Amino acid sequence: MKRRLLFLAIFLILTFPFVLSGVTPVTAAPQVTTSTSPVPMLAYYYIWYDVSSWDRAKIDTPLLGKYSSDDPAVMLQHIQWAKAAGIKGFIVSWKSTDVLNRRLEQLAKLAAQEDFKLAVIYQGLDFNRNPLPVDRVSSDLAYFVEHFASMPAFALFSKPLVIWSGTWMFSLQDIANVTQPLRDKLLILASERNLDRYSELSASVDGNAYYWSSVNPDTNTRYADKLAKMGEAVHAAHGLWIAPAAPGFDTRLVGGTSTVERNNGDTFRTQINTALASAPDALGIISWNEFSENSHIEPSKNFASVYLDVLSQVNALPMPAIGEFDSSEPAAVYPQLLSQSRTIAAAAMGILFIGSVLVIATRRK
Repeated sequence: MKRRLLFLAIFLILTFPFVLSGVTPVTAAPQVTTSTSPVPMLAYYYIWYDVSSWDRAKIDTPLLGKYSSDDPAVMLQHIQWAKAAGIKGFIVSWKSTDVLNRRLEQLAKLAAQEDFKLAVIYQGLDFNRNPLPVDRVSSDLAYFVEHFASMPAFALFSKPLVIWSGTWMFSLQDIANVTQPLRDKLLILASERNLDRYSELSASVDGNAYYWSSVNPDTNTRYADKLAKMGEAVHAAHGLWIAPAAPGFDTRLVGGTSTVERNNGDTFRTQINTALASAPDALGIISWNEFSENSHIEPSKNFASVYLDVLSQVNALPMPAIGEFDSSEPAAVYPQLLSQSRTIAAAAMGILFIGSVLVIATRRK
C-alpha cells in the first residue's frame, strides 16, 4: 500500500502543473497587417527625442525607457505595436536638419520593411511659434521630394502626403508660391483651425488636417459641429480631410494651463467617434509619442497599453502584445503574466498538498 501511494504521489507531482489551465508560455498576439476600420488611422509621430529629453518636463515616460529617436529597435517596436492596434501609418514631425533627415530615412526603411506607411507634418513654425522664412519652407519641401518622396513607405495616397503645420501664420500668396511648383509631386495639406481661412486658401492646397490636441469634448459644445463643417468644406473643395482624435492633454510642465482628463480611455473613445462622424479621409491620432503635451498613446509607465487596447477594440482586432518589461511594473500592466503567475502559484500549493499526503501515508502503521 505504501508503495502504491508513493508512485501515485510522484505521478501527481510530475503532472499536476500541466493539468492546470493557463500554465503555458506567454506568446505574442497574432500578427495583424490591416485594420477592419474603413477609415485609415494615422498617428502623429515625433523623432526629436534624445536620451536627455526625458529629464525635462515629463509627467510620464515610455515603457521602452528613456530612448533616443536614433534607436532603430525603438522605431521598429513602435511600428509593430501601432500596426497590431490597427494604425496604418505615422505622420512624422519633420523639417530638414541633419539629425531629423537621418532619423526620417531610418524610419522610412523600417516602415517599408513592415509594410507600414508614413506621411510628414512639416514644422513651419520655429520654437517661438513664428513662421519660418518662406524660402526655407520651399527648400525643405524640395529636399523632401528629392530624398524621401520615392521611398515605398510614403505611398500612402496617390502621392506622398505632407501637412504644412502653421499655415495660419503665412500669407495666402506665400502659401500659393510654395505649393504651386510641388503639387504634381506631393499632396500638400493645410493645418487651418478656422473654416473661413481654409476656404480662402483651399485652391492652393490639397485638403486640411486639423491638429486639435487640447479640445475638451465634455465642455466644448461646438466641437463636433466644427469638425463636421470643416470636413464638409474640405470635401466641397475636393480635398483630403484628416480629423483629429486625442486621448487627453496636459501642458502644465511646459507653461500651459489647460488640461483634458483621459478618463481611462473614455475621452479617446469620444474623440474617435466625433472625428469619424465628420466623414474624414483619415483619422489623425494625436499622438503616438508627444509626451510634453501628454497626448501620447505609446505604452507608458502611467498608462501601460490602455490606448492601444482602445484602438484594438475600435478596429475589432486582437489586443497587441506588449511583452515583458521591468518587473517593478504594476501587475495590471501585464494581465497575461499575472494570470500565469497565479496558476504557477496554485500548482506549487498543489504540490505541497500532495507532498503532505505522501508524508502522512508513509507514516501510517
